Amino acid sequence: MERGCGSAVRPSEASGDLESLQKAVEFFATVQERNPSKGDFHLEKIEGIAFERGLLPDVIEALLDVAMSARLVDKLNTRLLKCLIPASVVPENAVTKAISWMCTRKPSIHVQCPSVCHLLYLLTEKENVKRFRVKKLIDLQSKMGMQPHLVALLWLYKIHAPEYISLTLSGKPKDFQASSSPWKKIIERIQNNGYRQLAKMRSLVNLREHPMRKRKRKMHQEIIPDISSAASMIESSHSRNYSKTFPLEQLATFPQLLQNFEWIEFPAQMGSVLRTPLLLHYINWVKDDCAFLRLDFWMAQTLQEEFADCKGASMQKEEEFKEFLNVIIRTQEFLQEGFSCCEDFVFKSLSLWDSFWCSTQILALLTWIPPSSDIISLYFDPLMKLFLTSSVYFKCSVIDSITTLLVNWLTWHSVYVTQIDREIYSGSGSPPNPSLSGLVNSVFELVEFCGRMFTVALQMETYNSLLLHFILNFYETISDMYLKYSLPMVVMPPDGIFYPALLSLESVSLNQLCHILYRYRTNLIALKSLDPNKNVHIGLKMNRKIFQQYNTFVRATISCLWTSGNFAQDISLMGIGIEDHLLDQIKILDSKHSFNIVNHPALMGYAINFIKKGWPNGRKKLNAIQGKAWNGYVKYLYNQGLDGLKYFLESSTHMSSSSEH
Repeated sequence: MERGCGSAVRPSEASGDLESLQKAVEFFATVQERNPSKGDFHLEKIEGIAFERGLLPDVIEALLDVAMSARLVDKLNTRLLKCLIPASVVPENAVTKAISWMCTRKPSIHVQCPSVCHLLYLLTEKENVKRFRVKKLIDLQSKMGMQPHLVALLWLYKIHAPEYISLTLSGKPKDFQASSSPWKKIIERIQNNGYRQLAKMRSLVNLREHPMRKRKRKMHQEIIPDISSAASMIESSHSRNYSKTFPLEQLATFPQLLQNFEWIEFPAQMGSVLRTPLLLHYINWVKDDCAFLRLDFWMAQTLQEEFADCKGASMQKEEEFKEFLNVIIRTQEFLQEGFSCCEDFVFKSLSLWDSFWCSTQILALLTWIPPSSDIISLYFDPLMKLFLTSSVYFKCSVIDSITTLLVNWLTWHSVYVTQIDREIYSGSGSPPNPSLSGLVNSVFELVEFCGRMFTVALQMETYNSLLLHFILNFYETISDMYLKYSLPMVVMPPDGIFYPALLSLESVSLNQLCHILYRYRTNLIALKSLDPNKNVHIGLKMNRKIFQQYNTFVRATISCLWTSGNFAQDISLMGIGIEDHLLDQIKILDSKHSFNIVNHPALMGYAINFIKKGWPNGRKKLNAIQGKAWNGYVKYLYNQGLDGLKYFLESSTHMSSSSEH
């Protein structure tokens, strides 16, 4: 016989292992002592085969009876139960026996309770949560302490029926991944590593070859449960009573959703709502916190139990994991809200991330992280280390994700402000909203942090044009925060970003910078006209320094592009300055005109084309663009799609000054 991995297993070896396994099983089946002296020796034999190849059905049944009958001490019973790893499938008799043993008082509570809680956790639906069951569980918890399996089941009960549980449970909803995931991983490895031929044996002593079958999992069929109604039909001998709820299996169109809106009940398996946008529409409309929490809880459980440590696993497993993350991402985009399980996943991933594994998915999940006071230390400090040491393309992807995150925050803020304005207009008053000021502070901290990080990245990448483009996209959003998103905040880009963009070799970057300056101007004018007494709720966050910084940037841009006064020594006017003797050393004639709209490296190509069209004989040079030719050249630039340059120059200069050129 051959293993699936390619190495051979001799029949004599397999026969010897099975003989030692048979002796060990017979030992435990007949031993009378609770802690036999040779118990560890035989148990190690069973563990070695079980964890390497799995056990046959008849062995599982025999060892199950031994462990659940409590003939041995709890330590040995627990180890025996951990050995019950099937080489193929678990026999039905073993399932029946396990449940039967749990209903007796034979197994000790330390052996019985974790398994029972796990089983109840998997089977419990909303209608199963009763007050007497909650009371029993709380009593048990008070005796045994905060055991993980008890806390997990209490969390599930609290999700389904929060009115029954006033007990404060620390942390977030718990699940059983800590105990079940390693065991589950071993089972998956055994059933896929080439030992399935042993599972085809009819007994412990007969070796027969059978062809191996590869089992492929279909993610949407197995991980995401089928849609089924929580309510069921009740039958009696005299009549049938049907629940008034609408069967979810029949929900196929949007008109059906509208017609049966009051009769829809969430499914028992909340994960099934991911199969249809109709139920996501329903979640979005009813705003049921319990339903959202149940869905978040199911996602957290699936992420931990189905895909624990899937990094480095088979290609198929990683693809399934990526597809599941894509389902979560699409759901968040549909609901316009993030899940707390995704926050935990991103937080844990960033500390070990190599920027390649699930890169698209992790960055997409990052865009739905809610604002908080510690978001920089939790997410962006670890991300910055990876950001600064990765390729320019990864840097661009990160900046794009941060821009999307900022847009999501600003959209939430806009919705809040709209609600407050509506309440004020209707006369119902404006209730205090502490999350609003927290969001404003988070936006400010994020923008300031990114300004520093992006400046360093530009220097490291020698002012790469692609990187600069994504950075300017970020500041294009920031420049319009008030008029577009109702956030009265202005944060100017740092010098290390503004001046490289102003002196860029690309017309796209220069045009984008001019458009950003124009939007800053428009927003500042609107903010300056606000009445602080009538707009207390918006939390104005700006000062005189912002206006001074903006004016400095405008003067620098006008001096370079329009008045040909770049690199003037008066730093108070431009923000930067170069002494005359240093300019003389570079031996560039007329250096002050090097960055006007004719000679600027980003616009020189346009100037050359303008000369060729205006003077076909080719005798004119760039210095011919003066006076009326200057005005014609400006209009020519405007017709080339440089709208940002057009809006900035028209709002910041006067065409009458063109005669000076």
